[in-house]
Amino acid sequence: MTEIVYTHHYFAGTRAQLLERVQAKLSDHRFAHVVRVEKAAIKLAQLNNVSPEKASIAALVHDYSKERSAAEFKQVIQAHQMDPDLLNWGNFIWHGVVGAQIVSDELGISDPEILNAIARHTVGAPEMTLLDQIVYVADFVEDGRDFPDAQIARSLAYADLQGAVSFETKHTLEYLLSSNTQIYPAAILTYNAWVAGR
Repeated sequence: MTEIVYTHHYFAGTRAQLLERVQAKLSDHRFAHVVRVEKAAIKLAQLNNVSPEKASIAALVHDYSKERSAAEFKQVIQAHQMDPDLLNWGNFIWHGVVGAQIVSDELGISDPEILNAIARHTVGAPEMTLLDQIVYVADFVEDGRDFPDAQIARSLAYADLQGAVSFETKHTLEYLLSSNTQIYPAAILTYNAWVAGR
């Protein structure tokens, strides 16, 4: 993979400096995942005429807060007067929605499109930019994923990004339903738009 040169428009440093900041906050396992997601995101960005730099940054920081404590997430929700309903959920939701705020606070990344892509990477949204779709799908199809149908998802991602968003959304909802897991309302809105509405 050709290293993406950062212009400093979105992060005030180099890719190597961002990698160092992210690695300091994550376990080796999680950091390796993030690097694989970046690789997939850059490839998807190039295929879909999206800024590879934005894709690189959004992918590298999408799980930046994944390993924070519940107490820290709750503190951020309250300090920034975010939707109080967030307090009823957990890390799966927090590390996206609240994680975007933490990325902004700690890394100085303020580009709305990058922050939205972080916020939406877990449950999507009815309306998603190409960058949103890229991070959402790259997280699902990165080379370390080995769930049933992973290869189908991967092939679809590089041929039809919107089709991959639909496939992932349906796959995720089916998994949550089969495991009797509480479903975040936004995930149902994503399903209605990307699966039922297609």
